[in-house]
Amino acid sequence: MLSAFMHGFLLAIGLILPLGAQNVFVFTQGATQQRFSRALPVVFTAAICDTILILLAVLGVSLVVLTVTWLKTLLFAIGIFFLLYMGWLTWKSKPETGSSQQAERFSPKKQMMFAASVSLLNPHAILDTVGVIGTSSLVYAGGEKWSYTIACILVSCVWFFALALAGRMVGQLDRSGRLLRILNRLSALIMWGVAVYMAVSLYHTLS
Repeated sequence: MLSAFMHGFLLAIGLILPLGAQNVFVFTQGATQQRFSRALPVVFTAAICDTILILLAVLGVSLVVLTVTWLKTLLFAIGIFFLLYMGWLTWKSKPETGSSQQAERFSPKKQMMFAASVSLLNPHAILDTVGVIGTSSLVYAGGEKWSYTIACILVSCVWFFALALAGRMVGQLDRSGRLLRILNRLSALIMWGVAVYMAVSLYHTLS
């Protein structure tokens, strides 16, 4: 079971490290919230969503969902419009500075809603989870499969917590708010980029 655990651990690290809408959003919320505890909603939501995707992939449920054309189309369409909206809100949000009292922070409800969207409606996340984690789990059974699955989930949970914590540290160092504004713009651009990618993918699917 140790080899299965290490396989899942290393595989999850390789999939979760690349910069994407989900990672940037978690990092940005850690940096812009007044206290670290106020960024926990985005951490827990992202971790729970990834856990759900991993379990569905290992159990083979998500693969079945993606074969239903109308459901896949609906998920992509919702994801496109939501990412465009999220990008717009993130772009115009104002981080807190030492001399400004007009900082705009996402509420816990908005954090959870947005984190769920970039996790569950992100084609990269879904395809990576189903195509890589789900497929790789097929070589295991019983205890080894659960060991592999737990390792993937553990990496995801620890990573999001560390990412928000790193964002908090950067936010504390950036008293001018200049770096946080850049991070907000970067986060918005990545969200819009993912939305465009999803739109192109949807067009090719329907054509």
